[in-house]
Amino acid sequence: MWTAFVLLLLLPHSLSSTDTENIKNYNQFEIESEDVSDAPIKDHKTLGEVKGRDTCSIPCDITVKLLRDEKHSICGQLQQSLLAFGRSTRKLMRDVMEEQQNALDILSSQVTELMTKVQTLSSEVQRSNTEMYSGKHVQSHGRDCSDIKDSLMSVVPKIPSGIYIVHPENTDSSFEVFCEMDYMGGGWTVIQRRTDGLTDFKRPWVDYVDGFGNLAGEHWLGLKKVFYMVNQKDTRFQLHIALVSQDDVTSYASYDDFRLDSETQFFSIHLGRYAGSAGDAFRGYEQEQNQDTAPFSASDVDNDGCNPFCSIANRTVESCSAQHNQTGWWFNQCGLANLNGCSEDAERSWGQRTHILWDTWRQNGVPHSIRSVTMKIRRIATNN
Repeated sequence: MWTAFVLLLLLPHSLSSTDTENIKNYNQFEIESEDVSDAPIKDHKTLGEVKGRDTCSIPCDITVKLLRDEKHSICGQLQQSLLAFGRSTRKLMRDVMEEQQNALDILSSQVTELMTKVQTLSSEVQRSNTEMYSGKHVQSHGRDCSDIKDSLMSVVPKIPSGIYIVHPENTDSSFEVFCEMDYMGGGWTVIQRRTDGLTDFKRPWVDYVDGFGNLAGEHWLGLKKVFYMVNQKDTRFQLHIALVSQDDVTSYASYDDFRLDSETQFFSIHLGRYAGSAGDAFRGYEQEQNQDTAPFSASDVDNDGCNPFCSIANRTVESCSAQHNQTGWWFNQCGLANLNGCSEDAERSWGQRTHILWDTWRQNGVPHSIRSVTMKIRRIATNN
């Protein structure tokens, strides 16, 4: 009985203590839940403090999930932005490349058009030269252009320049030549002319002997024909060389006597006294440069005096023709003159002198770049 009475007295006290503790814990949970719900919005530091509390595990999990979702959203947006940027960059590069390719295509088309125009103009120049210099043959015979001029002066008031037929004495050969009837009194027989570079002077021996090119334009008359004219009985010819530079500067070199030996002596050249403004490149400055009396050489007939080789400007040269683009000339250890070189001026070097060369014609110590040249002969005296 007493035992039951004691239990009845202790039971309310025990229940009151437990209930009070539970109520206290519940209220504390309510307060902490409210603190956690406000932490992500207002203050990250508060959130950090809340995270450190073991009693906020459920609200923290929710917050972490929200932050993770937000992170994934931001990463997704960033990835989409990078993809969009990559696409726009590739498109921009394609557009730039297409624009550059279009510009290159336009430039290529313009270059092609200009090259076509240049070729057309070159053809027109060649045609106009032919028309200007009377392409039709003037059927008037004489021994040379000087003889034709003397024969026609009494019957023709003005003798035109053009292509005539000559028949030198002591030969059965008749052939065409171009006569300049206006230059310095007329009567000149053109034996070589360089103007536009359309005729290739890279030729073998036989071509230089027989001649080649267009008489009304660029041509080489032929060593055999020149030999027939300048070796006529009781005649003496002068040689006149007219030069024009790339800068349109003119000059000349003249020799009061000019003749060639026969083919058996390789058409060796013989020159008289020099006069002019271009310098005596045929004779040069030193004896080893003297081309007077030199035999003619070509790519396949070597008479240049380099046996077995020449030492020129500290270079070993075996063939002067090879050094001058396989052209023919009266080389003597190469020398300072070759009017049969390339019309385009090549790099000035003893290693490969391919341009038209008259080395004594200089400006400020540098040889002129020669654009055109004409070699012509005229009879100057007849011995009775």
